[in-house]
Amino acid sequence: MYRGRFRTGLALGVVLMIGGCGDPGDGEIVDSPGLTGGWTTAGCGVPRTPEHVTAGGVQVPVTPPRLEAVMTGIDRAGRGEFADSFAGVEVDQEKVRAIVYRVPSAAFDDFIRKSAEDACVVVRDADHSTKDLTVWHDRVLADLPYWTAQGVRVVSIGARHDGSGVEIGVRDVEEARRQLPARYGARAPLIFVQADPVRPLPAPTSRVAAPPGDQVTSWDRSR
Repeated sequence: MYRGRFRTGLALGVVLMIGGCGDPGDGEIVDSPGLTGGWTTAGCGVPRTPEHVTAGGVQVPVTPPRLEAVMTGIDRAGRGEFADSFAGVEVDQEKVRAIVYRVPSAAFDDFIRKSAEDACVVVRDADHSTKDLTVWHDRVLADLPYWTAQGVRVVSIGARHDGSGVEIGVRDVEEARRQLPARYGARAPLIFVQADPVRPLPAPTSRVAAPPGDQVTSWDRSR
């Protein structure tokens, strides 16, 4: 639902399932948006008990339907009317809250406050919107043949959901830091991380053959 339009490593504006960040009071003002700085909606002042389901004998947290609906509405509006501000959204299921990253915007803040109603939504500043990072993402993606010819092995590309930049997984970080800024400029929002080649999953050992045309592929759902 919240997945980006292209995925080579990280998704654009992806919703993450996280176990716990700082409490709403950690430098964030309740229901007082402002142009910069973190803030939280009034619903964050109400204690909430996380919901769980049992899977395989283990209890795992789930997102309540009400919070899911709020996140869906914010994500949809963020990618549409507020595309110049929206960076991404994640869910903290243990604290029953959503965390929205956006380039400071009074109009988007007002929309978030009204949309949240009684749900807890934490709003945090982002350096770049998903819209802006998509431009850089697509530019590097289009240049992959060029970088391969230059000896730069790019393994993954994806905009970070917090708007900090486009994360590029490479075999040689130092070489990437030397070559890519020379082509895109020192101010390009590119973040380089060490990454190993993507390896396909081994062939299934079951004696039951897979249906014709089926393939086994690996997909890192944690990102």
